[in-house]
Amino acid sequence: MSRDWVRLGHAIEAARDAKGMTQVALAEAADVSESTVQNLEAGKERVRQPPSVKKVEAALGWAPGSADAVLAGGEPTPLSTAPSSETPPIGDQAGLPLRIIQELSDGPLLDTTVLPLSGDSRMVIVVKGSTDASPEQIRRDLLAWAKAQSVLQDLDHDGDSSDSIN
Repeated sequence: MSRDWVRLGHAIEAARDAKGMTQVALAEAADVSESTVQNLEAGKERVRQPPSVKKVEAALGWAPGSADAVLAGGEPTPLSTAPSSETPPIGDQAGLPLRIIQELSDGPLLDTTVLPLSGDSRMVIVVKGSTDASPEQIRRDLLAWAKAQSVLQDLDHDGDSSDSIN
């Protein structure tokens, strides 16, 4: 199946214009470079879909997979009309920044944890993997997370870790 990068470029530009965004504003919202937005809008042919496409997709308010739909000749799906079987956009409910929403929607969920801080405060950690990660890479990622989790738990047991942050 052929991918229509020019079609995607036009769709990105149209959505950006409809939102009253400049290329710079879209680049900032998606946490990508301005040249990335320019290249996408120019319809530059690509062998693989770069990770930046998913970031731009989220910054435009498109549901995950919308860029793939446009590349195949379809239309993007706005997040507000995404099928109910998908996870609702948590950013709308929790007031999360767009960058965090993108990170949460990108790649498979590997693990989560909630660490108590002082008082009623807590730290929420979400560990996401790469979309195209091999089982071996996921295993390595989980091992790295186990090490990081151990360090975080050790900090909590130090007793003075919360006192030193002043």
